[in-house]
Amino acid sequence: MTVKPSIPKGTRDFSPVEMAKRNYIFNTICDVYRLYGFEQIETPSMEMLSTLMGKYGEEGDKLLFKILNSGDYFSKISDEDLLSRDSLKMASRLCEKGLRYDLTVPFARYVVMHRDEITFPFKRYQIQPVWRADRPQKGRYREFYQCDADVVGSDSLLNEVELMQIIDTVFTRFGVRVNIKINNRKILSGIAEVINEADKIVDITVAIDKLDKIGLDNVNAELADKGISKEAIEKLQPIIKLSGTNDEKMTTLEQILAASETGMKGIEECKFIFHTLSQMNLTNGVEFDLTLARGLNYYTGAIFEVKALDVEIGSITGGGRYDNLTGVFGMPGVSGVGISFGADRIFDVLNQLNLYPEEAVCRTRLLFTNFGEKEAAYSLPLLLKVRQSGVAAEIYPDSVKMKKQMSYANSKHIPFVAIIGENEMNEHKLTLKNMVTGEQQLLTADELVAAIQ
Repeated sequence: MTVKPSIPKGTRDFSPVEMAKRNYIFNTICDVYRLYGFEQIETPSMEMLSTLMGKYGEEGDKLLFKILNSGDYFSKISDEDLLSRDSLKMASRLCEKGLRYDLTVPFARYVVMHRDEITFPFKRYQIQPVWRADRPQKGRYREFYQCDADVVGSDSLLNEVELMQIIDTVFTRFGVRVNIKINNRKILSGIAEVINEADKIVDITVAIDKLDKIGLDNVNAELADKGISKEAIEKLQPIIKLSGTNDEKMTTLEQILAASETGMKGIEECKFIFHTLSQMNLTNGVEFDLTLARGLNYYTGAIFEVKALDVEIGSITGGGRYDNLTGVFGMPGVSGVGISFGADRIFDVLNQLNLYPEEAVCRTRLLFTNFGEKEAAYSLPLLLKVRQSGVAAEIYPDSVKMKKQMSYANSKHIPFVAIIGENEMNEHKLTLKNMVTGEQQLLTADELVAAIQ
């Protein structure tokens, strides 16, 4: 009995229609990245494990896909080690390589290796798959794409402004209404300082982040459960309840964080970003959101997150400013800022809102029928002319019944069919059928191209 083939859990096949949609997403993002002067790089799917290990924390290390060494990899392993069944210890000796977990660490490695070839500031974008040995579930895969753009070697906040413009431009082109949320790591650190709970910054932001879901009383209860003093919780109340316009929020925070140099620096950075963006005529709204945290141990300055307004889904883009990107590889002092579009979630959003342009998913515009050798020979020069004019076209390869050929056109959503029989050849013309309206026209070769375009 033949075993039915399968693919690993957490991976997917993509049909031609799905690939057309995905390429529309990737091409749109690429076009905007290039519009802002970003250049594309690619890095290998696999990196040395020494490059990847220790960069994502203990849990992240467990999610790395490790690749067995080639050849007789057991020859250098003792019987004692084999019998110990210590998989982590064994893996370090059996595996020298692993699949990349994200695009950021490989990018840091790239910058260090190619430092003498790179002109700083370096504006790069990268759209490639990454792999995580995670537990597959709805919306979480073991193989997925990231669409990153970063500027390294510059501390200027104009980089943050341009990245927000890129986000606005991309989603405007997609026709998706979004809200761009901005916060700053320095402001969060300043809050922890002024309430004398600097070591509880993660607990504080995790609790505040749940305000919309569980309400103020439950947030305060969670803060107390985390060991935050009653006095500190009282000081947090005007911060948790922060409301108003972006300018009003900044003014309130300036009063609260006046004693924190770090916090005031964060406010200054946010004010510059908001003021500059206000002159850019963005299509989408930009909001200061104090509950936004995004990996506190990683980011050091401005942080961003994007939410779709018309679909219930998690963040569809994120990013922020980080210091010392390349320090772990012996090249300290290279600051950067970057964003990453969530291609898989954007795919879901565009599907739910039915926002794919017809030309993005319908590649072949014209099908020539095939009723025999003479008809096919008559069609081939016409097919060549149509393709040379930029119209995607094909001919049905076999001489079969009309019904089967029309069914083929319908299944591929081909909008036009060129029907060529004995009458059409005698008149040096063809019949063009519009598969949407059913309308038919008798046309010359020159008229054909104009009718389709």
